[in-house]
Amino acid sequence: MSDQPVLHVKGRVLVGPQDVRDELWVVGGRVSYDRPTGARDVRTVQGWALPGLVDAHCHVGLDAHGPVDAETAEKQALTDREAGTLLMRDAGSPSDTRWIDDRADLPKIIRAGRHIARTRRYIRNYAWEIEPDDLVAYVAQEARRGDGWVKLVGDWIDREVGDLSPCWPREAVEAAIAEAHRLGARVTAHCFAENSLRDLVESGIDCIEHATGLTEDLIPLFAERGVAIVPTLVNIATFPQLAACGESKFPNWSAHMRRLHERRYDTVRSAYDAGIPVFVGTDAGGSLPHGLVAAEVAELVTAGIPPIEALAATSWSARAWLGRPGLEEGAPADLVVYDEDPRAEVGVLAAPRRVVLNGAVVE
Repeated sequence: MSDQPVLHVKGRVLVGPQDVRDELWVVGGRVSYDRPTGARDVRTVQGWALPGLVDAHCHVGLDAHGPVDAETAEKQALTDREAGTLLMRDAGSPSDTRWIDDRADLPKIIRAGRHIARTRRYIRNYAWEIEPDDLVAYVAQEARRGDGWVKLVGDWIDREVGDLSPCWPREAVEAAIAEAHRLGARVTAHCFAENSLRDLVESGIDCIEHATGLTEDLIPLFAERGVAIVPTLVNIATFPQLAACGESKFPNWSAHMRRLHERRYDTVRSAYDAGIPVFVGTDAGGSLPHGLVAAEVAELVTAGIPPIEALAATSWSARAWLGRPGLEEGAPADLVVYDEDPRAEVGVLAAPRRVVLNGAVVE
């Protein structure tokens, strides 16, 4: 051990919301709370330390037009790293980003494979576009390709209706979700509207992305089934602009999008009050830039979620939900250090003092 580089993190280490320790050591890239003996080349970092932040809904390898090259994907991942996001759940991408797993200097990614959408019912070049009879087969395919998650497009604008409508019949999603669970994968779905939610939740879905259509009559069902939501409020902020662009062609859809936007904070607060798990996600990589995790946490606080719970939604709770460690003994040393206590002011998240990934200080 004496010839291994050692990092000493001093100050206040936030192992949990109330589990605060004075220091930790990083030996061989892993967390230790025992002072190493005979260590040389010790570097000290001081401040308030959190587990590496989590963006539970982003897209690496994707932009507004579809898949991007490896150089662009690398820049996306580096932007997240600089913001303190060291664990991402990639909620659908047509790009193969497995090469990132071999890079110790890039954030860790949990992939949901490629989006699965109804034919001509999603953004061009993003998804597998299929019909209901093929849904089970494609879910099985993406369950095997992903890292324990599958992503469906639950609703989208139906041009014949002129508004949002569900993409899949009930029997199709029941069979598809059952197949994903059989293969050991959880299922999430993009959902803006109200009328796509009940069938998905009653069919056993694990998570809903955006969840702007969550209504008072559906909230008890979500809470009873333990279905999490990832609101992506920084993305929902774009709804008025989207509505304006579609006003002339789809006036009903535009009005609907504005209503969903207007009640977005009430929707999230009602979900939280009912005990529905809420996690931080930015939807970066489509039309939004990467590195927005601090802004999303601030949005959750604006919605009325207590700051400590909004912080947990991108740190302790989010990591537990995704099955990844925080700052436990022996865990990979992925952490972010701040000048002030982020529990008291979540705005601190926007200015990391130091980022440590796999035990190495990012310069």
